[in-house]
Amino acid sequence: MKLKFKSTLIAAAIGSMISTLALAGDLVINFDDPNPGPKAGFEAAVEAFKKAHPDVNVTVNINDREAHKTAIRNFLSADAPDITSWYPGNRMAPFVEAGLFDDVSDVWEANGFSDTLAAIKPTMTIDGKQWGVPYTYYQWGVYYRKDIFDKLELAEPKNWDEFNAAAMKLKEAGVTPITIGTKFLWTAAGVFDYLNLRINGYDVHNDLTAGKIKYTDDRIKAVFMAWKEMVDAGYFIENHATMSWQDAIAPFQNGDAAMYVMGNFSVDAYKNAGLTEDQIDFFQFPEITPGLPRAEEAPADAFFIPARAKNKEDARKFLAFIAQPDIQTEWNNTIGQLPINNQATVGDSKFLKEGFETLSTAAGLAQFYDRDAPAQMAKAGMEGFQEFMLDTSKMDAILERLDKVQEEVYK
Repeated sequence: MKLKFKSTLIAAAIGSMISTLALAGDLVINFDDPNPGPKAGFEAAVEAFKKAHPDVNVTVNINDREAHKTAIRNFLSADAPDITSWYPGNRMAPFVEAGLFDDVSDVWEANGFSDTLAAIKPTMTIDGKQWGVPYTYYQWGVYYRKDIFDKLELAEPKNWDEFNAAAMKLKEAGVTPITIGTKFLWTAAGVFDYLNLRINGYDVHNDLTAGKIKYTDDRIKAVFMAWKEMVDAGYFIENHATMSWQDAIAPFQNGDAAMYVMGNFSVDAYKNAGLTEDQIDFFQFPEITPGLPRAEEAPADAFFIPARAKNKEDARKFLAFIAQPDIQTEWNNTIGQLPINNQATVGDSKFLKEGFETLSTAAGLAQFYDRDAPAQMAKAGMEGFQEFMLDTSKMDAILERLDKVQEEVYK
């Protein structure tokens, strides 16, 4: 009788434990940036989530970004976490197509994200469905020496004619219009992307990086022809292939060059080189095709729910949470980038404020050539871009070579 009573107590205790565990969800998150700022921003957001949802047990795994890139397909296919960081656009497409990411359109619908995250929605969408929720991005555009522009009585160019007129006036004054360092290739991709976005638009950018348009297509040739005019006219500094993007700040700092097509992460480097906020400013890459909806380069980071996640209910709660305006405000103030929610507050920097206005009003956001294109295609493409900038007479040969690479990569 005593034994039966004891067994009953044990069974009740076990039942109670199981019930408690059922109420407390275990949420596993894989994050991909151990650097101090990003790590601090992420961990603060997790702590805020835990306070808002004390019934959820959160475990985080923070890995090096390159290691994360290498490991993600394996852990999505085998022991998947409940949430993983990854990238929007064509970088998410292979996992969407392989059925490794969960459709989270319901999260967007329930939280009104089609309005508050409107600028990023096309980049998060495949087949009319949304596949993740972003937490940060930063703008690209043209940073320029405002003091030089003011001295030459130049206004920020809004269209291609005004841009070319400004470039010619800079040259007449002995100032190279644009600094760039192409030693590590990706900077040239920024120029290519903007020319393509302004000449052909967002859909053509995505179709090219998805392998649906050839490099010898007339639309892409038009991009290279515009680029050729810039190179042949001497818009870019000499010896750029020997310079990193940081090296290319020197002619910007000393006044030998007046503009830089670059991302907002570069602002600290300008200041560290001795430039003040009064000397530098920012404008959107100018319109080329009149009336074409304005798309922007805005590399973003996002979170996704693996299809094999064990706790999708709490994962959805986390995705909804990290897109809230106050969370995105605090997170991005920590990392010095831009919140994507258009109800969030940006930092005090004029560059962040201009960037927020630029991106929150854009018709589409590209994730940058080497994120939107597969790695092998991106490498070949950027090598071709640098080669073209060194010798524009090789244009046709470069485009034909890229077509061949494309056939191999996308077959």
